[in-house]
Amino acid sequence: MQVLEVNNGALVREFLKVNAEMNKDNVNYIRSLDNEVNDVFDKAKNKSFKYGEAKRWILQDDKGKTIGRIAAFTNEKYVNKGTEFKTGGVGFFDSVNDQAAANLLFDTAKAWLQSKGMEAMDGPINFGDRDKWWGLMVEGFEREPIYGMSFNPSYYEKLFETYGFQNYYNQYYYAMKVDDPLPSRFPERHAKFASKPGYSAKHISIKDLEKHAADFAHVYNSAWAQHGEAKEITKEQVIKLFNKMKPIMDERLIWFTYYKEEPIAMWINIPDLNQYFKHFNGKLGLLQKLKLLWMKKTGQCKVFTGVAFGIVPKFQALGIDSYMIYEGGLLIQNKGWYDTYEMGWAGDWNPKMLNIYKSLGASQSRRMVTYRINFDESKNPFERHPVMEYGA
Repeated sequence: MQVLEVNNGALVREFLKVNAEMNKDNVNYIRSLDNEVNDVFDKAKNKSFKYGEAKRWILQDDKGKTIGRIAAFTNEKYVNKGTEFKTGGVGFFDSVNDQAAANLLFDTAKAWLQSKGMEAMDGPINFGDRDKWWGLMVEGFEREPIYGMSFNPSYYEKLFETYGFQNYYNQYYYAMKVDDPLPSRFPERHAKFASKPGYSAKHISIKDLEKHAADFAHVYNSAWAQHGEAKEITKEQVIKLFNKMKPIMDERLIWFTYYKEEPIAMWINIPDLNQYFKHFNGKLGLLQKLKLLWMKKTGQCKVFTGVAFGIVPKFQALGIDSYMIYEGGLLIQNKGWYDTYEMGWAGDWNPKMLNIYKSLGASQSRRMVTYRINFDESKNPFERHPVMEYGA
């Protein structure tokens, strides 16, 4: 077996192809867009290169057949609360069911990370935001992956754990049928806030994205950045994000709650792009874009997914979430627009978010794992991700 650094077009194509090859036996597999994977490793397109480096490799057998791949990343902005040592990442891992092959890939990534001063590695993760390719699937193979979700054969779990990776945290996904009635406390809490002066819940207008970008930044920075799990985001960054999302955005799925015009909560959802992309085999050229627009216009996507959810801390624990979600339900439910709601992942370190999912009557649909391995356990003993503290 030999490891080859991906440094030319031919090897890039091999890097992309091996993921589809490893998952070919699962009918639920949906190939990620090739250009989105390539963008992760493009210094002109991935802002994470301002703060770190990335390297990728493929593994070939003695006959020259590609049998695995891996990427490794350093990122000074990658910080987990409670971690005081330098941690790198590995991602885009694929391998045949052979521990020696997997070990060679992991060792290659580890050696490079150690050369960069890293003392641990987490994986599989993304060189970028946590909304894509984050975690190893260990439960949920019988469902189609939603957009941005990693998908892998079930034997990968053993490959990671035999090498020495430990469960740093679980990532839980929940799903429900859109028309399932919400529990009785939802209309009760909705009525409570609907009768109070100053409170309102509204879905966005695509014509007013600049205002909504400011609302998003305010809630996001209040609800998430303060906990050390995410960096602050600017209005300008959100405008860029919204403009990128605009062609597939459904304004009926993106909600904000206000108190006296101050944004205090958000519930951000989009149609599941994988319901379109599963027909494209990793490509998104002009033909595919035209087909996507036609499928969107004819309502062929029946799944929508959660992208972000947050409540400004001083308004938490009041029932604002129930008020906002029920208001959205009054518009979305029983219209035939969508039949399934797939919620974005919540870590086991975020019990409040998990309780919101459960309170909807949703069922756990999948479990992913973010693993960690510390290179020197005597210096940095392994500890699981700390539980998020609220009201800090």
